[in-house]
Amino acid sequence: MQIDVLGVLDVRENGVSVAPTAPKPRQVLALLALHADRVVPVSALIEELWAGQPPRSARTTLQTYVLQLRDLITLALERDTPAEPDATPRRSAKDVLVTSPGGYMLVSNGGTSDVREFERLSGMGYRAIDAGDFQGASRLLREALALWSGSAFADVQTGAQLEMEAQRLEESRLCALDQRIEADLRLGRHRELLAELTVLTRRYRAHENLHAQFMLALHRSGRRGEALDVYHRLRGTLVRDLGLEPSARLRRLQQSILMAAPETPLVAEQQMPATVALSAERAVRGRPIPAN
Repeated sequence: MQIDVLGVLDVRENGVSVAPTAPKPRQVLALLALHADRVVPVSALIEELWAGQPPRSARTTLQTYVLQLRDLITLALERDTPAEPDATPRRSAKDVLVTSPGGYMLVSNGGTSDVREFERLSGMGYRAIDAGDFQGASRLLREALALWSGSAFADVQTGAQLEMEAQRLEESRLCALDQRIEADLRLGRHRELLAELTVLTRRYRAHENLHAQFMLALHRSGRRGEALDVYHRLRGTLVRDLGLEPSARLRRLQQSILMAAPETPLVAEQQMPATVALSAERAVRGRPIPAN
């Protein structure tokens, strides 16, 4: 089975899509696909579908959606070549979408999942950064980020469960992006990052680390004045929209840029640790603020 949720939902068995077009069965499949090979409780599926206000027929209706998914899986399984007399019996839809005590489980049968691959590659990338292998970290994190084709569950009507999971995945994506840029800065790719960081700092207008990286890239490219402008724009956003001043770390970076000659590398830059996870403060500050 091939499972893709980092963008448009696509679940394939034998190369055939088993994703329904109807919104609610699609929700059920999305939650099962995200947690493939693990039991998803009936209560979680009902919460996803009806947000705390399930109809009396909720369990029966959920069973109907599962039957619809199994019909699609059956059609995909029929694409298998006929089994030989002594061969292992062909799987049925109930073997793929299993009813377990208290819930349902989508069995991937050793297939692929873009979420699991993203987590594997990004984890390897973080470990490479910790080991000082910035070339390897940049490559691994680029591969991880390339698995995304859009927002998670981009074409799925999301309820409370999927919305929470989508936010979690987006935070993971942003962390991987942050660390890939960190690795590229350590490799001296300042000018190559300028266009990307211009876009990212406009999208994430209160994200301190992206702005710090942009300031470093500009300064190292001999554009000290623009680096200081980035700081002042960020400070204005934080004060106006969140009632916060920039962190002490960012203020130190601004002072280092002010005191350095335009083309002089900053000593402070070399001491900035590459972090794997955002702190609580950075996580709050890292959320996008819609443009006015």
